[in-house]
Amino acid sequence: MPTSMANRGQQQQAMRAAEKTGMDPAIVASAASVALSWYFYFVKGDKLTGLFVGLWPPTFLAFASYFEQTRMSEMVDQATGGSSGGVVQSLERVMQR
Repeated sequence: MPTSMANRGQQQQAMRAAEKTGMDPAIVASAASVALSWYFYFVKGDKLTGLFVGLWPPTFLAFASYFEQTRMSEMVDQATGGSSGGVVQSLERVMQR
């Protein structure tokens, strides 16, 4: 098995594992950002930096939501006969026989 195929297989395995555990990188980054924000605000006393870092979690989650919606839209397009075929085209072929 070529190295690139092995890496691709490992990446797919890691993605499936992440989906099963629910530890989405955006959620982890958001939680870390909240913790860092509290650190700056309360421990260091740097309120401005704490507020700035505290604005990151919604941005992380918004990007994650956008990418998830894009992925789901592509899956729906494929299933309904989008550019790469799908269920509708398969059913049409079966019905023509």
